Amino acid sequence: MNRIAPVRRRGLHALALALATSLAASVTPALAAFGDRPLRKGSRGHDVRVLQSWLTHLGHPTAVDGMFGRGTRSSVRRYERAEELKVDGRVSRPQARGMRHRVESAPAVATPSGRATLSSDGRTAVAPAGAPEQVVDAVAAANRITGKPYRYGGGHGRFRDSGYDCSGAVSYVLHGAGLLRTPRDSRGLMSWRRRGPGRWITVYSNRGHAYLMIAGLRFDTSGRGERGPRWRPETRSARRYVARHAGGL
Repeated sequence: MNRIAPVRRRGLHALALALATSLAASVTPALAAFGDRPLRKGSRGHDVRVLQSWLTHLGHPTAVDGMFGRGTRSSVRRYERAEELKVDGRVSRPQARGMRHRVESAPAVATPSGRATLSSDGRTAVAPAGAPEQVVDAVAAANRITGKPYRYGGGHGRFRDSGYDCSGAVSYVLHGAGLLRTPRDSRGLMSWRRRGPGRWITVYSNRGHAYLMIAGLRFDTSGRGERGPRWRPETRSARRYVARHAGGL
């Protein structure tokens, strides 16, 4: 028995190690910190969002959605050309360290700190570098429904809909950021979370309308141009609206 026990223990240890390795491999892509792994087209996760945010911060804007697609690859290639690196549209670990150094050593950037900006397509937006994850998620959610038509009652029976009214669009974005469980109308949004404007996300609502300010950029169903959920670069008076925000944002 004394000879068998160590063998069994070694076998159990090997099995536990294999299971742990398998589990780590399954969760690493979603939880990886920027620089933990190489990034290329098809990669997804929080580290991809960091990459996208930092590319924008360094003057090579791309949508911050956590998915390494063609747009992100093009931005990576522009960054590589500007920094005289090998142009292959991939981000190696050493390249990630270099990018981190450039971001930390160059506070003066093209994108104003703390403010979202419109992408080159004029329809989607880019979250500012260093924004909290919930803000990045809110911008990504708004980008998903930008272009949808205005439809009264849209977004209230279900979050994913073919069209949205004002409060339906606000509810969708808040849900995408993990800040709202069920849709609310504009009256319901008047009592959402905490009173007053937030640093990053503010809901403005009254009994007839609601819109969002996310990192200084307005997301609204009404304004210049098309009707429906859109990023609106023009200002809008907050007079006669109730301002609400989530704690910490």
